[in-house]
This record gives sequence, C-alpha cells and structure tokens, in this order.
Amino acid sequence: MQLVVGRIGRPHGVRGEVTVEVRTDDPELRFAPGTALATDPATAGPLEIEGARWHKGILLLSLAGVDGRDAAEALRGTLLVIDSADLPPSGDPDEFHDYELVGLTVVTVGGEPVGEVADVLHHGQDLLVVRRPSRAEAYVPFVKALVPEIDLEKGVLVVDAPPGLLDLDEAE
Repeated sequence: MQLVVGRIGRPHGVRGEVTVEVRTDDPELRFAPGTALATDPATAGPLEIEGARWHKGILLLSLAGVDGRDAAEALRGTLLVIDSADLPPSGDPDEFHDYELVGLTVVTVGGEPVGEVADVLHHGQDLLVVRRPSRAEAYVPFVKALVPEIDLEKGVLVVDAPPGLLDLDEAE
C-alpha cells in the first residue's frame, strides 16, 4: 500500500527548489538527501532528494534533475509516497498505523459481525469509520474502552460499544 509522506507545493526561488506539505511524523528520515521517493502520478518520479532544509517552518527540497523554476512548477501537486511495507513495526502494542486498521473486520465483544473499518479520522479524537452492510456508517471513538482488542494477524477489531453507538440510524 502506498502512503503519502508529502505533497509538492509551489517552487521556491529560481533554482528548482520546491516547497513540501509534510505528511509524515519523521521528515528528517523521509526527506534525507540521497533518498529516492516514488510519486503519484508515477510518471513524475521517482524523485531523488539532493538537499533538504527548513525555511520559516516550510520544508524546501532540491531534487535531482529539477534545475529551474519551470521544472519545479511542473511538479506542483505531486504526491511523494512510500510503500507501507518499508515501515518498521511499532514497538508499542497499542499503536497502529491507519493502513493497518483499514479493512479489518469489526465484531462486538460477543462476536457479532458489525462491518469493516473503512477509514480512520483524526479530528481531535481519533474515530474509526465502520462501514456496515445495508446501514449508514458508524463512527467509533478509537479508545481502549470502546476498542479493547485488535488482532492484526486475524484481521479483527473488537468493539465494546454502548447501546445506540452502532445503530444510531435506527433511532427515531
């Protein structure tokens, strides 16, 4: 699975540097000089990073073969991606990447199937978007009290939802 670590923004200056909207928690590793990144669209890359620096809180990259403002402008909007298989596993058993959760089968503590995780939203409180067959989506706060168990090997996420959380569309 491809994970977005950045998006190229506008050019900076006339020598081909680009601004980057950072979408990773480890920019020093992901954008280190010498690193080659795949792109979306794939035809724009791979792009090799020649230099990286911060300017007024914005990441600026120098890319191999991008030597002027026009070449930098042509890359505007390009997504910089990595393969999820390249990420090391987290050392914390209660920490998960979004891509690990999406697609898991959701069941109640009693084993009743509920649906599958369709997305993870980060709006102050992390929310699991649960797609349910023939019903509206349900939003489950991603906290230990409501999600007591996650088994990535079995592909199962267990929810201990209070009454009404999973069937709000049925309320009158």
